[in-house]
Amino acid sequence: MATLTHQESVTAEYLEVTPGTRKNFMLIMVAGVVLLVVGIIMSMMGIGAHHEAGAAAHGAAHGAAEHHGSAPWLKRLIVSLWHNNVFFTGVASIGTVFVAIQYVAYAGWSVLVKRVAEALSAWLLPGLVIMIVVFGISLINHDIFHWTLPGIMEKGNENYDEIIAGKSGFLNMPFYLIRMVLFLGLWAFFTKKLRDLSLAEDLNGGTEYFHKSINVAALFLVIYAVSSPIAAWDWVMSVDTHWFSTMFGWYIFASWWVSGLAAITLCTILLKQAGYLRWVKEGHLHDLGKFMFGFSIFWTYVWFSQFMLIWYANIPEESVYFNQRLGGFNGQYTWMFFGNLAINFVFPFLVLMTRDAKRQMIMLKIVSIAILIGHWSDFYLAIMPGTMKAENGFVIEIGVALIFLGAFLTLMTKRLSQASLVPIHHPFLDESIHHTT
Repeated sequence: MATLTHQESVTAEYLEVTPGTRKNFMLIMVAGVVLLVVGIIMSMMGIGAHHEAGAAAHGAAHGAAEHHGSAPWLKRLIVSLWHNNVFFTGVASIGTVFVAIQYVAYAGWSVLVKRVAEALSAWLLPGLVIMIVVFGISLINHDIFHWTLPGIMEKGNENYDEIIAGKSGFLNMPFYLIRMVLFLGLWAFFTKKLRDLSLAEDLNGGTEYFHKSINVAALFLVIYAVSSPIAAWDWVMSVDTHWFSTMFGWYIFASWWVSGLAAITLCTILLKQAGYLRWVKEGHLHDLGKFMFGFSIFWTYVWFSQFMLIWYANIPEESVYFNQRLGGFNGQYTWMFFGNLAINFVFPFLVLMTRDAKRQMIMLKIVSIAILIGHWSDFYLAIMPGTMKAENGFVIEIGVALIFLGAFLTLMTKRLSQASLVPIHHPFLDESIHHTT
């Protein structure tokens, strides 16, 4: 347990982003570009991706959708951009959610990792821009959302779909774009507001900014609680336009939340191993480990509840979603379906079961990386079957993921370096320094 003596004091601590660090992030993006180019060439040559023979078994339900679309490589690129941006933007939003929860809960233990969570949200504004651009591009050949087809909601049109037409009040172009911009704009606005108050507190001290932050955080959490499930419906569930699940908003949030916790944990450990955050002790790591352990179980609870109810009822318009992922398209997604459960639940559950494991940096680092990879693949499984059908692959997709990862890390470390890693005037700093479990 850390204790302060009259000879010690907590001082500001600044991250120095070295040229070597920037080079590493650039190398990650370069590796992504190389994989992307290789994947595009392979796709053009018909190598490395599954093809339409598997899709034929899917049936005629989405037959009209097969008569449009970009070239396979271009469609995979567009869908991959959407998949990765939804994942990384959701994880970024969790940085603000985490900070806000600590404020409204009057939590003291987390003060020393607060700046890591704040930095996580640096991706929100770029995420908004990318989402608008990719959505606009997808409208050219309707590569992501079946409901954007011309005439699909107009009776008498050859593309008319009665089920989708029944959702026209929600799934229509102006309303969809308004929701996208409004939600991400609000998330970015409250992120900036909390960040500004946090930095002002560093400069001026006192409790005024802390109390203002509590009010802002409370309002943000209410807005996020309403907007995040709707965002999940819009950005992920509407890919499979005919299908719906009342639990889907919770499911996507659970995936974002545990991924965000893993990112905060991993970044905290990497900073500590680099010589920063010297006041972060085993107690803080233990709490982060408990969060990852507990919310991996929560994700599994939502996953099982959704799957079990739909499987047991066996209503065709509901079960089609899981049929596609379990045995559809010649079983191309089956291994990933069960692999997701293994890496997102079984692995963290078994590895982090003991108290000691939650206090060891190497164990937390391994589990954090596994969770991030696992939930990236969880979003892959949610988006790819409804868009790529049997033409899915991994080379282009991993290449795009690496480009996003390098850019995400660049923005995150830049924000980390712009303020002290230790919020030296936070009212609960002393409690965090003396925190033990």
